[in-house]
Amino acid sequence: MTTTTYPQLTDGLRLQMHQLYRELHASPELSMQEHATAALIEQRLTALGIENFRCGGTGVVGVLRNGEGPTVAFRADTDGLPLAEDTGVDYASTATGRLEDGTEVPVMHGCGHDTHVAVLLTAAELLAGARDAWAGTVVLVFQPGEETAAGARAMLEDGLWEKAPLPEVVLGQHVMPSLAGTVSYSVGDAMALADSWRVTVRGEGAHASQPQDAVDPIVLGAHMITRIQTIVSREIDARRAAVVTVATFHGGLKENIIPATAEFTLNVRTFDPAVRDHVLGALRRIISAEAAASGAPEPGIEEISTFPRNYNDPEATTALVERFRQVLGEDSVVEIEPPMGSEDFGALGAAIGVPSVFWMFGGHDAATLEGEGPVPVNHSPFFAPAVEPTLSTGVRAALTAILSRVGR
Repeated sequence: MTTTTYPQLTDGLRLQMHQLYRELHASPELSMQEHATAALIEQRLTALGIENFRCGGTGVVGVLRNGEGPTVAFRADTDGLPLAEDTGVDYASTATGRLEDGTEVPVMHGCGHDTHVAVLLTAAELLAGARDAWAGTVVLVFQPGEETAAGARAMLEDGLWEKAPLPEVVLGQHVMPSLAGTVSYSVGDAMALADSWRVTVRGEGAHASQPQDAVDPIVLGAHMITRIQTIVSREIDARRAAVVTVATFHGGLKENIIPATAEFTLNVRTFDPAVRDHVLGALRRIISAEAAASGAPEPGIEEISTFPRNYNDPEATTALVERFRQVLGEDSVVEIEPPMGSEDFGALGAAIGVPSVFWMFGGHDAATLEGEGPVPVNHSPFFAPAVEPTLSTGVRAALTAILSRVGR
């Protein structure tokens, strides 16, 4: 790769990317329901002469071939969130969607997946128009359902790596509430494992005036939740990271009726698979034991989602970071501690035993980061990345990563 052959964003293509980003931002779709988004991606790839196919329902895979050479894969996720946007931008979403239970909800690109799609489609257009700069095959993976950890699994189960050329590395990136124009990375663990459960606490209902005739699932659930908080503080080595959060608790319909059941949901974040196994085992032990102590039936535990390990291969990451520094500048590339957020990206490379590299690029200008108010973060109704230099930096990072493998 040289500066003379490195594909460059023209003013016209940059404006086209901005328009595409705004279009995507204004029309988000819920996880595994990204039908219009997938159709738009297919249309763009086909117009560029890039062969493409559906995979995993609403996933789209493009295969850009350019003679003999290495094969690399680059992933962008496509789904939005059930969130009412409050950014105030003139391209804000007013879209709605339906959850699995039929509930109608507002939908927003509150995690920046619209930037990921706009960036990768733009990078694909640059690569398709600069074939003298590289040789090989680039697999463009537009993955649905990241927010529910369903998308990567769906694509793999649908034969992603039987249908697409096998890559030597899987690459990906994510916009974050850090300084636009910068890239950040971690070596080794890139993000946390995550597990979410729904726990149904079973008791016996009665009138509130006759608690002796009940097994109160609300009191029982409260004991479970309190005891659960001792797992990290009393069972996990303080030098190991783990987070256990109970974020919802529902039970009963009226103040003078003890209900027969209550329900809470919990979320677990860890980096070490052994720590994960211990925490999940401890949760089952405590939930079951508290029920037994109250003379209650065995609770129900339903897995909502599980996110795999997202691990940055040290050798591949170190080599790519050196390229980032050359292209983006030393001051624009920052090593960070891995965030406790989670991604299903890691499953794509792990399924075929090839290394993965996943990094972050900043989405806020200095004024937003240094202002008096709170900084809008991912999954916030106020999260709207600065269009520039966010998008251009995402394209440069994507091209740098791809060309580090296939560049001439």
